[in-house]
Amino acid sequence: MAALLSGTFLATDAQAAGGHHHRGEAAGTSSGMNRVDLKGWAKVQLKADEARRARPHPKTAPTTLASAAGSRLRTATAVTRQAALLAPADAAADATPTTLVLYDTAGPYGQLGELYAMATANLAGHFGTVTSKPVQQYTAGMINSYSAVVYIGSTYYGGSVPDAVPAAFYADAAASAKPVIWMGANIWNMAGAVGVNQFTQKYGWDPTTSYYEDGGSIGNVTQVAYRGQNLTRTIPAGQDGGVLRPNVLTGAGYPAVTRLAEGLDSSNGHTFGWAVRSSNLTYIGEIPFAYVSESDRVLAFEDLLFDALAPATAERHRAMMRLEDISPDADPNDLRDMADYLYSQNIPYGINVIPVYTDPNGTYNNGVPQTITLAQRPQVVSAIKYMLARGAVLMDHGYTHQYSNVANPYDGVTGDDFEFYRAHVDAANNVVYDGPVAEDSTLWAQARVTSALLQFTLAGLPKPTLWTTPHYAGSAADYKVFSSNFSARLERSLYFAGTLSGASADPNRFIGQFFPYVVKDVYGTKVLPENIGNYEPEAYNNHPARLPADLIASAKANLAVRDGVASFFYHPYYPVQPLKDTIDGMKALGYTFVSPAAL
Repeated sequence: MAALLSGTFLATDAQAAGGHHHRGEAAGTSSGMNRVDLKGWAKVQLKADEARRARPHPKTAPTTLASAAGSRLRTATAVTRQAALLAPADAAADATPTTLVLYDTAGPYGQLGELYAMATANLAGHFGTVTSKPVQQYTAGMINSYSAVVYIGSTYYGGSVPDAVPAAFYADAAASAKPVIWMGANIWNMAGAVGVNQFTQKYGWDPTTSYYEDGGSIGNVTQVAYRGQNLTRTIPAGQDGGVLRPNVLTGAGYPAVTRLAEGLDSSNGHTFGWAVRSSNLTYIGEIPFAYVSESDRVLAFEDLLFDALAPATAERHRAMMRLEDISPDADPNDLRDMADYLYSQNIPYGINVIPVYTDPNGTYNNGVPQTITLAQRPQVVSAIKYMLARGAVLMDHGYTHQYSNVANPYDGVTGDDFEFYRAHVDAANNVVYDGPVAEDSTLWAQARVTSALLQFTLAGLPKPTLWTTPHYAGSAADYKVFSSNFSARLERSLYFAGTLSGASADPNRFIGQFFPYVVKDVYGTKVLPENIGNYEPEAYNNHPARLPADLIASAKANLAVRDGVASFFYHPYYPVQPLKDTIDGMKALGYTFVSPAAL
């Protein structure tokens, strides 16, 4: 993620028993993807679009609606006629929406398709069931079996990469009344396949004369305005593949095109339709899953899915919070203070408890190794029970929230380090993801979960039913273990290449994602949102401090999602006042706080 969650780095001579601050949770890389050459992909896309622009294009010939309709009838197929018969039923929302996600696998960057498809499928999992397929597996009429179709154009077809999109999909998408959401490349190929005049007469814009450049440059699109919110777009120099600028046509015979979201090019002040809709087609000029933040333009896409899959959804804005990294090392007075404040405000919340605290090298204990279980800290257990009696929901946050006796990536101490994944800090002060721990397996992960749950029992606490992965990082096998032991995860997550294709999961190539609403993800797990971040008064690992005003600003941006949840976390060793400021600000925006158990 572009905005990884922060934490505080303190000197290694800080003492235990609440004397050091943890570094918060983190997910993904700076792009949201690991070991993916987005710079190379962007270069290839822009070069291909430059070549397309240089080719001559036939001029669009205006026709009347009547003649356009006649043309469509002359080329109609059985699929077209069936779609026309189904059209009246399509106007009503399906009771259980079904989504078909189609993605590219061809070309030198074909690996991107599955990563983006997983992100799309996860979001569509909020609404109902999802089927994901490489686009070349599409067959005629398939669209009729689904409530909506999403196509992700991540491979730019043309030149040395022949078009892998079946003609049947182009034809069905143009003929059907079913909602089609198209992101990224190749919409011009659809226009060419069905006929540019037919496309423009149905949709009111011409993809064959729409490009990623404006005035000889892709510019610097930094903002997307959507549903009253100005959403951010921040792409590193040289890694921006651009945003297609739809050439909307005017004049007699062309239908109106609705500009759903407005892109702003800060290099020249131009605005354009970042997302447009006409007839059954919603087009988004890029794939908004790279370089995202808590206030990012991806929120627009996440809300647009409601139009296709649940258009009758009423406006509702809920908030959720949790207290983080509560271990046997916690200060029970801090926990009680937090409990009293939240109880006085009638705010339910989650508490993420790590059942075993360990400092294997004595980093915070004057060089003396130290391990403490919950049962050995009855005052902490009493404070946890006090919280549970006042609106808290118990959640399991790993077994030890660290790995072995090595820096992973910091100091080997509970709450600071990864538990299920290896990482290091590079020379530029970035956290780099290295892959699963050496002994990672289903049996190993299950043993840690079993050990964690036993510690809750030995301390006289109830069994947690919710889980948060330490630092939000585990292997595909680990996530499946967590799914089999808990009713849901509350976190950001990693999704690995190979998950959709059925190939062995690539442990080092993944996309990281967080959600504005509850989803059922591609692992088959219910995932609760954490999409606002956490209070962190100091910068670390090239991530800026995150103050109440920043959390509130992200919550405001998330108002763009018509039925979303603004979810954040807070470390109880910090004073109550910043938490109060955050909650007051979110309430002022119209959010209502709910329990994690209620989602």
